[in-house]
Amino acid sequence: MEKPAIILGIDPGSNIMGYGILEARPRTPVMIALGVIDMHKLGDHYEKIKMIFNRTVGLIDEFHPDVIAIEAPFFG
Repeated sequence: MEKPAIILGIDPGSNIMGYGILEARPRTPVMIALGVIDMHKLGDHYEKIKMIFNRTVGLIDEFHPDVIAIEAPFFG
């Protein structure tokens, strides 16, 4: 039996970044983890980028995703 793929989905943002980890099973996907990174209190843009990087690397190290999907930025 083939191992289900692990998918890391990221909804980027400069103040709040959302993420979800799914296990792609043939009939029903399974949510493994989800959360947000709230960066409102960080004033420095470089500190926000550092936090995004560190948390994303941490998610990759913890869950070893097979695929990463990042939502394209939308400016309305």
